[in-house]
Amino acid sequence: MSTRRAITEPRWVRLLLTTVALLFLGCFLALPLAAVFVEAFAAGVPAYLKALSEPEAMSAIWLTLLVAAIALPCNVLFGVAAAWSIARFEFRGKAALITLIDLPFAVSPVVAGLVFVLLFGSQGLFGQWLSAHDIKIIFAVPGIALATLFVTFPFVARELIPLMQAQGRDEEEAAVSLGASGWQMFWRVTLPNIKWGLLYGVILANARAMGEFGAVSVVSGHIRGETNTLPLHVEILYNEYNQVGAFAAASVLALLALVTLIAKTVVEWRMRHETEMLSASLSPEAAGAPPAAASAAR
Repeated sequence: MSTRRAITEPRWVRLLLTTVALLFLGCFLALPLAAVFVEAFAAGVPAYLKALSEPEAMSAIWLTLLVAAIALPCNVLFGVAAAWSIARFEFRGKAALITLIDLPFAVSPVVAGLVFVLLFGSQGLFGQWLSAHDIKIIFAVPGIALATLFVTFPFVARELIPLMQAQGRDEEEAAVSLGASGWQMFWRVTLPNIKWGLLYGVILANARAMGEFGAVSVVSGHIRGETNTLPLHVEILYNEYNQVGAFAAASVLALLALVTLIAKTVVEWRMRHETEMLSASLSPEAAGAPPAAASAAR
């Protein structure tokens, strides 16, 4: 018996595992997703469109997009800075920084929301100063943006740190030795090398930002038409037994999730494709400065 056959499972095992996986995905993913759209269109297309065109629904959609638009640039800036410092430098407290980046994964979003209330609420640590200067954070858009930023900021950094560590800094050092400035090195060497990992992290952060419920629920105040994001709007309509409105809003979230999934798949394919092309183009006897480094020096 060959080694290949010795480590290959019998055909019936592969079929059984595949069947179990497909049944699990069908019951816990495809079926609920289909149920959302069936319930959303249960009263017909006019009722569906009417539910989405309600002022409160439109406000929830725009607020969700606004919060995501605020959180994502901050995630990109923090993620790139954190990944660069961790992957390129050795400094005291590096392990603590990595641990803090993972903190939102370990802390419940509800607890994170409560922390912001204790800091910026009317009875919080900075509450009196904020009230004296007529600055409103809790039960307003800034509080929602802060809560969303807290639960999403690890995604970009966590994608870039292992990528930049694996790539090393040879190309960047070569670019500097050839006369490239710091900005030239970043734009022509570092950024092209991490672009797909950065985009992948942005996609994951965007999905979390638009679907976040726990932390946003604590700091929003549930003010209709003002501080309700789309997930909060779904909850309110469902509690009021407005099935069509709730599932119509939920279908928008489901569509956004599907778009995110498609974008994630495309990015993964491009990353794999570029990696394979790079591996095929490299040869053991290749010498000289890397192409990206030479380009940065021009």
